[in-house]
Amino acid sequence: MSYVQTVRQQEIKARLAEQDDKSILRFITCGSVDDGKSTLIGRLLYDAKLIFEDQLANLGRVGTANGKELDLALLLDGLEAEREQGITIDVAYRYFATAKRKFVVADTPGHEEYTRNMVTGASTADLAVVLIDSRRGILPQTRRHSYIASLLGIRNIVLAINKIDLVDFRQQVFDDIVADYNVFAEDLGFTCIQPIPMSASLGDNVIRLSEFTPWYRGPALLDYLETVELGPLELDKPLRFPVQLVMRPNANFRGYAGQVASGRVSVGDAVLVAKSGQCSSVKSIVTQDGNLTSAEEGEAVTLVLSDEVDASRGDMLVSPTARPFVADQFQANVVWFDGNSMKPGRSYILRTENDSVSATVTALKHRVNINSFIREAAKSLRMNEIGVCNISTQSPIAFDAYSENRATGNFIFVDRLTNATVGAGMIDFPLRRADNVHWQATDVSKNARSAMKNQRPAVLWFTGLSGSGKSTIANALERVLHVRGKHTYLLDGDNVRHGLNRDLGFTEEDRVENIRRVAEVAKLMADAGLIVLVSFISPFRDERRMARELMDEGEFFEIFVDTPIEECARRDPKGLYEKAFAGKIANFTGVSSPYEAPNNPELHLHTVGNEPIALALKIDKFLDLRLGEK
Repeated sequence: MSYVQTVRQQEIKARLAEQDDKSILRFITCGSVDDGKSTLIGRLLYDAKLIFEDQLANLGRVGTANGKELDLALLLDGLEAEREQGITIDVAYRYFATAKRKFVVADTPGHEEYTRNMVTGASTADLAVVLIDSRRGILPQTRRHSYIASLLGIRNIVLAINKIDLVDFRQQVFDDIVADYNVFAEDLGFTCIQPIPMSASLGDNVIRLSEFTPWYRGPALLDYLETVELGPLELDKPLRFPVQLVMRPNANFRGYAGQVASGRVSVGDAVLVAKSGQCSSVKSIVTQDGNLTSAEEGEAVTLVLSDEVDASRGDMLVSPTARPFVADQFQANVVWFDGNSMKPGRSYILRTENDSVSATVTALKHRVNINSFIREAAKSLRMNEIGVCNISTQSPIAFDAYSENRATGNFIFVDRLTNATVGAGMIDFPLRRADNVHWQATDVSKNARSAMKNQRPAVLWFTGLSGSGKSTIANALERVLHVRGKHTYLLDGDNVRHGLNRDLGFTEEDRVENIRRVAEVAKLMADAGLIVLVSFISPFRDERRMARELMDEGEFFEIFVDTPIEECARRDPKGLYEKAFAGKIANFTGVSSPYEAPNNPELHLHTVGNEPIALALKIDKFLDLRLGEK
């Protein structure tokens, strides 16, 4: 049986054009656990007749006072774990359209442990529907999600006072919650807060106004979503074109592929490479479907320039008259996701729209108390906490303030070991010190200094438990090298704490800073051409990795002085283990604080049954082989 076309091609094109002309509203639902976020979106889709029959067939039913009703939350809770537990875990996206507008809705989880997923959903949203259970009022997660929405640039809020049926549709309950919310949200910078009393499970004030709330004079939810004013597409913003890939299919073509993050670009426009300052103009705009005369925000294109410029992934093509910041130090708001706390001094990978660099939090200026929004002093950020930080990157990056451009003002932190996303940030501004501090060129190089000493510089990093023999072996090795005429310096953990690091304690945060400072000193000494012996417990792999990455290739040697803790306690040269086991010393490595043994050290020394001088001679022989010296 042949198919008979019942809709003319012109009608199809007209309908597609009509859809293209509709504005798009991206919004999220957020709030605390069991406030009804998934049910609300399910009800919205169901009452608007935007659910297919096969989807309805897969929905379960839940008991209500009136019998069995469809479990509309299952439309959004698609993961098996979500259906089993009756909670939202991941961000669930749904796309739908009405006669007036197209929508992208992100249903975000309410549990505190999944705050990172709420950040993901809010990062591209224009509006947030904040749900509040009428019976419970404002909860800490309501405050947290509202604060994060504010940080992420959301300016329109729908305050959905849900489950109003369970408080007998009382206006006083609604008015009290609205008043409480307006008080704490006063300083969050929202442009508009639209409160709506509703029952997501029954549909009151979701699609149409409810007869049970005659005292409410505002719009139903869908009416408001269809008519809320959005800011115009911000094409008047300066051009920001992050380069994702350099296209070189042949010797005659060189194009820069990416997506226009903001603004508009046309053939003939002048552009500038943000980091280098090189200028050119757009020769052509290439797409798979043919060349364009212009491209605007959101379009993925390849730009061909009139001149050969040095640009690659990580660079940004911008308007020459409105440049972004280019700096290696800036202040940012950070939301921390990971179970392991964020610690100033620890090295992470910082990723922007198109760039990836090593970065360190140089200072945690304050943490935000999510209940009172008071700024509190803190040394670290725990999971789901929010703070303001100063950040230093290994090399400069191009960025805008997040308040000016959400696409080029955001970043994520990635753990160097696990590759997990551990935090997200919104940049405030570059630090002025970055403008005032520059590298000063010097005429005498590291090679010249080491050549005068007739040796290659090296950093020998001794790590192991307290009492393992690190300092004894390092001291013996320095004597051997001194006899051989080598220029050395020994940095010992205890000695350094009498001066450079006398202000640091033994918390995890202070230990991270302890190693950061010592690594920087070792780098300077290596630059002077010395062989540097560093004897520190340095219990964390991340900090030892950070120290390695500061040095030149082939210059850093990790030496694991491996001694069982029982043997260290037996030796106990300073009487520390006895006190630690008695609970008199807090944060003692191996007892009340962890030690992360090296995975692949250059040398693994077992001290039991070996004399320190024998191990020192073993290291000396190893150095001869690795440094190519006789």
